[in-house]
Amino acid sequence: MTRQWMKVIELIEVPADDVVAVQAGDRELAIYGVDGEVFATDNICTHGHARLCDGFVEGHEIECPLHQGRFDIRSGKAMCEPLAADIRTYPVKIEDGSVYVDI
Repeated sequence: MTRQWMKVIELIEVPADDVVAVQAGDRELAIYGVDGEVFATDNICTHGHARLCDGFVEGHEIECPLHQGRFDIRSGKAMCEPLAADIRTYPVKIEDGSVYVDI
């Protein structure tokens, strides 16, 4: 399977212990900076049509701003109700100060 790495943001623009939305082709992704690492997920909650970039990062979890469901940003796993479905995650690599996501 061929990887499709897309440059989405400069590393310096990734907030520490927070989240920012980026456009990657026709997808809107949430990019997280946590403990010096960068993670990427879809930006829309699987429970309600809420943008995760408007939520709250606590450790390796993002809390949806709509119904307070939480996802593990490393695996995409839905951590509590009302979430019933995991969120999609994407591989990330850092090269030359830029963040690339395998879409």
